Amino acid sequence: MLETSGLTLHYGGSQILHGIDFVAKPGEITCIMGPNGVGKTSFLKALAGTHPRSGGSVTMNGAALPLCRPQDMARRGLSSVPQGRMIFPLLTVRENLETAFAVLPKAEHQIPDEVFTLFPILKDFLSRRGGDLSGGQQQQLAIARALIMRPKVLLLDEPTEGIQPSVIQQIGHVLEYLKAKGDMAIILVEQYFEFAYGLADQVYVFRRGAVSFSGKVSSFDKAVLRAAVSV
Repeated sequence: MLETSGLTLHYGGSQILHGIDFVAKPGEITCIMGPNGVGKTSFLKALAGTHPRSGGSVTMNGAALPLCRPQDMARRGLSSVPQGRMIFPLLTVRENLETAFAVLPKAEHQIPDEVFTLFPILKDFLSRRGGDLSGGQQQQLAIARALIMRPKVLLLDEPTEGIQPSVIQQIGHVLEYLKAKGDMAIILVEQYFEFAYGLADQVYVFRRGAVSFSGKVSSFDKAVLRAAVSV
């Protein structure tokens, strides 16, 4: 379980997040929804360590997570697939995957077969440069790289953005598979309502850097929830 209490974040003199209380459980997909500019990506950055939180606490499996660098958060079991994917365009697919080894003990420096079962195209493209892949292929590569880190918590920021429908469907199947394994908490920021609604167990709706409401997806009328997260 990952939990935040009273989490705040500033960019310079501007406060972006206002006391976020949040819980994500293993075996569930917790979706953060809301219009653009309400702090969803900033919240993921605060969790991942790419932007230091200003206040509040973050715990994972009951242990407090201190302010630390993204690579240290990854070593503690929190992997992130950021918006824009952030793959290395001049490295091969294999080399991009192997960058995940940096947070693993040397004995675990191998690409699990499961990665190629989930994303078969990557096995065919191991020697191709990351920058030569399509957007959908790059997204698959970014998710695969995060999974190699053996996360307890997986953060995904807009994984369907700019992706063709067939790959969106494949990513959905992968997330359902990971959820069913039951040992990982998945936190998903997503604007594509149907994709998010179909996958999420829990939903948090952000407004102006705060949680406006939250709960089980099944407890909300679909039309009401859609209206709440629209611009």
